[in-house]
Amino acid sequence: MGGARTDLGGATLAGMRLAVLETVALDDMRARPAQGFEDAVARLARAGARIERFALAEVAEAMGLAGVLFTPEAYAIWRETIERAPEKMFPRILERFRSGAGVPATDYIAAWRRLEEIRWVWSDRVAEFDAVLLPSSPILPPDANRLMTDDAYYVTENLLALRNTRIGNLMGGCALSLPTSQPSCGIGLMAGPGQEARLLRLGAAAERALL
Repeated sequence: MGGARTDLGGATLAGMRLAVLETVALDDMRARPAQGFEDAVARLARAGARIERFALAEVAEAMGLAGVLFTPEAYAIWRETIERAPEKMFPRILERFRSGAGVPATDYIAAWRRLEEIRWVWSDRVAEFDAVLLPSSPILPPDANRLMTDDAYYVTENLLALRNTRIGNLMGGCALSLPTSQPSCGIGLMAGPGQEARLLRLGAAAERALL
């Protein structure tokens, strides 16, 4: 807020080191998002970026902490607003928010302490890269009508739709998404906290390569 506008002039991918995250982020990929992602990675490489791939088991562990971390925080912040008119909230989302009330403070604190340790591991592992690449979402936009009538479909699609952006949230960095050759399929670029300006320059160069 209030900072100078990022200068995007002269941004280039030449010599940039970009890492494809293989842990969790590529699981259960549908065909078109996978095609769009791999095509985008290839285009970035042709534009001069050095592409590497890496795995990090701690990412999967962090994802397992999300339920303990997010729901109690969300309910604590929005509880009064929600409970004044719970009928205004989509029932499945209301149920998820309210589940946060049952998380013990000891579990919440322990999960945050462990996540902070994982963030240090993540930061150390990705420090050599200019950005981490992952599909913005492993799925296409779900069928809205089916979401309302098929509980199993709702659970599966909802979890997958939110999964890869959740990785960025858990790791505490910044991210942007760019379109790929496949409609409604994006490629995400992630960097560390406070690196928005550098990521915007990288994103400008990547956007030209993906056109």
